[in-house]
Amino acid sequence: MEKGNYCYKYPHPAVTTDCVVFGFDGKRLNILLIERGGEPFKGCWAFPGGFMNIDETAEQGAMRELCEETGLKLEYLKQFGTFTAVNRDPRERVITIAFYAPARKSYVQGGDDAAKAQWFPIEDVPPLAFDHDYILRKATEQLKKDIHFEPIGFGLLDEQFTMPELQRLYESILGVHFDRRNFYKKMLQTGILEEADEAPEDALEERAPCYFGERNEMRSMSIDALFGGGQQDMPLPALSAAPTPEEPRRRKGTKFSFNKERYERLKEDKNFRLEF
Repeated sequence: MEKGNYCYKYPHPAVTTDCVVFGFDGKRLNILLIERGGEPFKGCWAFPGGFMNIDETAEQGAMRELCEETGLKLEYLKQFGTFTAVNRDPRERVITIAFYAPARKSYVQGGDDAAKAQWFPIEDVPPLAFDHDYILRKATEQLKKDIHFEPIGFGLLDEQFTMPELQRLYESILGVHFDRRNFYKKMLQTGILEEADEAPEDALEERAPCYFGERNEMRSMSIDALFGGGQQDMPLPALSAAPTPEEPRRRKGTKFSFNKERYERLKEDKNFRLEF
């Protein structure tokens, strides 16, 4: 069938995309917003986004709009919802496809039809245009769910980071405070972290036991047994606060990095869930 002009007899909606981009400043979770330069809602804050072109996918449209309005280029966005309230846009019937992404907080600048682009701490987000307050709530709920299954820190932290920085990230997303020793132990037990460099000789901290062998394979224990997601196959080994010769104490300020390959292997276990 040849392509040509075709007039569909039923009314149909326009489609937009919106990007909820999370950033982390080392202490707090932030959200990237743009100030709208035109009507409707001129001068109000909103998510980067806009109308999808006829020859692009929703993801391509979202990435294009994000770059045009803020200068930020991302390689990955995760679709988390479609919002279809009839009167959500005063211009016409508009459906929006929403994406979220973790990103390292960096310089942004308003462009295209965005007067400004700015990062806001999540607790200080101003009232948003359209239904973006509702979309933000849904995006935050999804982020809190995903952090138990995905290494969100890949996008939010630098390539190398300390364990306290990782803990503050998780605390800012989940809105809770973790016991330091318990957090360290659970994160190291996943096997997705590896030491990146040496810390100063004058600052030591205890090394949390890790149940991975030399090949980073779990020693006859299920993921559920480690994280409490189901029945334990066997009792957990006793944890000793004292480091053994094989497990020397880590130095304060030790840098870590994520091992993506190891994480992909671990993720294949359908029962994997990181609980604290």
